[in-house]
Amino acid sequence: MAPVAKNGLICMVSPCRRKRIQDEHAQRAARRATHKGRTSMKHSVVSLDDKYTLESGRVYLTGMQALVRLPIMQRQRDMAAGLNTAGYISGYRGSPLGGYDNALTQAKSFLEANHVKFHPGLNEDLAATAVWGSQHTEVFPGGKYDGVFAIWYGKGPGVDRSGDVFKHGNFAGSGSKGGVLLIAGDDHGAKSSSMPHQSEQAFVASLIPVLNPATVQEYLDLGLWGFAASRYSGCWVGFKAISDTVESSASVSVDPHRVQFTEPQDFERPAGGLGIDVEYQPAPYEVRLHEQKLPALHAFARANPIDHIVIDSPAPKLGVVTTGKGYLDLRQALDDLGIDENKASELGLRVYKLALTWPIEPEGMLKFAEGIDEILVVEEKRGFIEEQLTKLFYNRDGGPRSIVGKTDESGRTLIPATGEISPGVVARALADRIRRFENRPEFTQALSRLDQIEAKKSAVAPGLTRSPYFCSGCPHNTSTRLPEGSRAMAGIGCHAMAMFHPERRTVYATHMGGEGINWIGHSPFTEEKHLFANLGDGTYDHSGLLAIRAAVAANVNITYKILYNDAVAMTGGQPLAGTVTPDAIVRQ
Repeated sequence: MAPVAKNGLICMVSPCRRKRIQDEHAQRAARRATHKGRTSMKHSVVSLDDKYTLESGRVYLTGMQALVRLPIMQRQRDMAAGLNTAGYISGYRGSPLGGYDNALTQAKSFLEANHVKFHPGLNEDLAATAVWGSQHTEVFPGGKYDGVFAIWYGKGPGVDRSGDVFKHGNFAGSGSKGGVLLIAGDDHGAKSSSMPHQSEQAFVASLIPVLNPATVQEYLDLGLWGFAASRYSGCWVGFKAISDTVESSASVSVDPHRVQFTEPQDFERPAGGLGIDVEYQPAPYEVRLHEQKLPALHAFARANPIDHIVIDSPAPKLGVVTTGKGYLDLRQALDDLGIDENKASELGLRVYKLALTWPIEPEGMLKFAEGIDEILVVEEKRGFIEEQLTKLFYNRDGGPRSIVGKTDESGRTLIPATGEISPGVVARALADRIRRFENRPEFTQALSRLDQIEAKKSAVAPGLTRSPYFCSGCPHNTSTRLPEGSRAMAGIGCHAMAMFHPERRTVYATHMGGEGINWIGHSPFTEEKHLFANLGDGTYDHSGLLAIRAAVAANVNITYKILYNDAVAMTGGQPLAGTVTPDAIVRQ
């Protein structure tokens, strides 16, 4: 035995053990030398401003910051192409985009340096109208730029509210050197909304194409694609943003030329293009939208494909079509079931990832479906993609035998249309369909493990529920109190928390701007004589003044309590878009 020093102690070890220790020390020394050589290399200077100033390379961004960076990159692309363009951003805050206006305000100097103007809207539809006006730069005299690319933003209720503007704007078109991107913040689980929201169907009602990004990188790549497609087709383009993505972060490439676009060779645009023009002709514009603009969009999608087969098989049996968050849930589900890409290929699994979810580009989809017996659609909320595929393959020779998604052939739920889906939900649906053509005993153990994990997540200790309550010092803690015997109706804002406390006798929040108006339809049919309506100053500025005018016009007995705190506290404490003060409210 011989003494060996180790960690400050003297240990007695055998010759063999001593030799192993010496070898380990030598290996560590070699690794330290290598690491020292690497760390001695000169590092680039890193700044927090890189997220908006670095012209290429990789930057760590949140989804929100990527949406701020996007118009800067569009301006850089245009300048490199010899175009002198500007950007315009307007909309109205609301989760999951509640902090977008804050991020834009903080980046004001970077945006202005790239000729991007941020002007928050008083409400969503007025902001959308301003975005529509930005496209006029190309067609009216006096324009200082070749064109203006524009972004509108708003949460799901704002999409609903702005439908009339969206229809008019999309009919009129976008600038051929501008383009319009409509960012819809969807709260699928109603985590911070009065109800769950899914904006795809609202966009389709206005014949607006829809993009559904899955990652922060795709916020940039698909955002640039959306501007380019809007310019080529003359369509406004919808862009879905959910909290899982917009609140995530990643290291992404910010090279403005990372994606390149080519002119379609299989579509001939009219001589004057498909962009916005001076005259507004509703009937001819409807024909143009259906017969020229949407076909132009499909042509652009064929020339610049953003839908891809991400897993393939030489003998496919089951095809999976997915998009956005559903794609990430699917990849996790495959991992949970122990299916890597090689095993998926052996099983006969083919996966198609959609980015353009409406209108689905048919040629790519038909190619994907060749030889497939069945398609499983993995998507959150209502069956949006599934309905399109059913129509595409109905009565088509050689198509899949069945298309399932929300339910199976017998009507049993596969991917729920309510709430938010999870990798566990997708794993069960996927295992169910694979077992129909191949027995996989290992799935039983994997699904049992997922059941145990989800049971632990959903377990809530009894007696630990807590109703939301006002922040310390919040004026709404006192302003929502009522005279004895009275009751009030709630509205959109922090003060709606009064509904959770029975002693406040406050019920039934309406949509934003409808505060108190239920009483117009209720009051003629009840012996109750009077009602209070709580109305926040932010909502008053947004649309609530019109509700007061409606109550006056209907001559109903109601008292509006304007709850003033000089900020939109519910979404981050932003200042109001207007200049409303208590004195101005009284005068109005």
